[in-house]
Amino acid sequence: MFKRIKLENFKAWRNSGDVHFSPVTLLLGENSTGKSSLLQSLLLMKQTATSPDRTIHLNLGGDEANDYVDMGSFEDLLTKDPENRKISIEMDVDGRQGSSFLKIDYAQDSKKSPVIDQLQLSKDGENWFRAQRSDKGAFNIYLPNETRTSLKSREYSPERGVSFSKEAIYNIGPSGSDVEDISLSILRDLEAISYLGPLRSKPRRTYIWNKTRPGIIGVDGGEAVFALLASSNTSGKKSDGLVEAVSKWLQKMCIADKLEVKHIGAGNYNILVHRDGVVANLIDVGTGVSQVLPVLVLAYFAPEKSTIILEEPEIHLHPLAQSLLAELFLEVSLERDVQFIVETHSEHLFRRMQTLVATKKAKPDQCALYFVEREKSDAVLKTLKMDKYGRIDEWPKNFFGDATGEVRKQAQETMQRMKAERASQ
Repeated sequence: MFKRIKLENFKAWRNSGDVHFSPVTLLLGENSTGKSSLLQSLLLMKQTATSPDRTIHLNLGGDEANDYVDMGSFEDLLTKDPENRKISIEMDVDGRQGSSFLKIDYAQDSKKSPVIDQLQLSKDGENWFRAQRSDKGAFNIYLPNETRTSLKSREYSPERGVSFSKEAIYNIGPSGSDVEDISLSILRDLEAISYLGPLRSKPRRTYIWNKTRPGIIGVDGGEAVFALLASSNTSGKKSDGLVEAVSKWLQKMCIADKLEVKHIGAGNYNILVHRDGVVANLIDVGTGVSQVLPVLVLAYFAPEKSTIILEEPEIHLHPLAQSLLAELFLEVSLERDVQFIVETHSEHLFRRMQTLVATKKAKPDQCALYFVEREKSDAVLKTLKMDKYGRIDEWPKNFFGDATGEVRKQAQETMQRMKAERASQ
């Protein structure tokens, strides 16, 4: 689970400050303020850590089939008019073997490609192992509290953005196993990220299934139906109950009574939606069903103890369904130990989270709330502190509008018009 991240000179984030994550973290803000960039930093680290090229320092993307984000070039990634031309990412994770801490500074090499200038790893946040870039592509390795070292070699170049090389680990000596454990913990958490973007795939009338279970849902949720097909064709103790779990939330959201997977022969399947005694193909019902389906599937399909990153999960949903997403995230985070990091514009989702805290169905520390705004070209993060009654101490201005004010204004206008109409009679 990710506990903290800090960005410097990363796109709109000149200095994000410490961003602390909870089991459920909501990022709110106006368009083009920097919310997505915060999520992209995690996805960028994931695609670097999972790259087939172990020598890569930063995988900026471009491979649509395998990468999550395409960040362009180092210049595209660098914030406007930086004080120094280095990009910094700090990250704390709480893994199976305890806490691990990471600090990376990126610069450009002579070919204008991103390269690690300094990689720091720690298991307590105080004693750091360092790989520091020196001349001609060589790296110096420093143990905690060392200012001088004899460990210098091109073979010590970091791997996949988060790891010391095998040669460096070997030559560090007895502490090498600690360095390896720290890197492995961070790597596992990055590998365990699942991402669903705001643009979802369109439903199909018929799905052709090759009877294999997908490994991922996909950035657009295109594999969600195949996860349902795999689940529905597994019975007994091996069944993961995915179809039933999705049906439960569709019913809670008043979108459908249940979902049905129907085999129509020769490897062809239909997804049927039941509601009020009517059975319809997924493609023939409202867009909201097909758009929220990947969100619900991913919540139960992602491995336990993983992190799910969602952008605008509320698209095409009516207000009640949007608000129930808050309950989904909290319930699944508790049941499956899954972390949710969500970028949203939904007032209904936000306010239901407040209500859940007020009614003691959730605790304030189960959810972190942030509002992202702009100061000129820089993104600025504002923490929305929630007390035990669900109250926010400082409400973001002009974001959700003023529902009470709208009702008051409507009532005033109604009274004035009625008064004028009576006077004219």
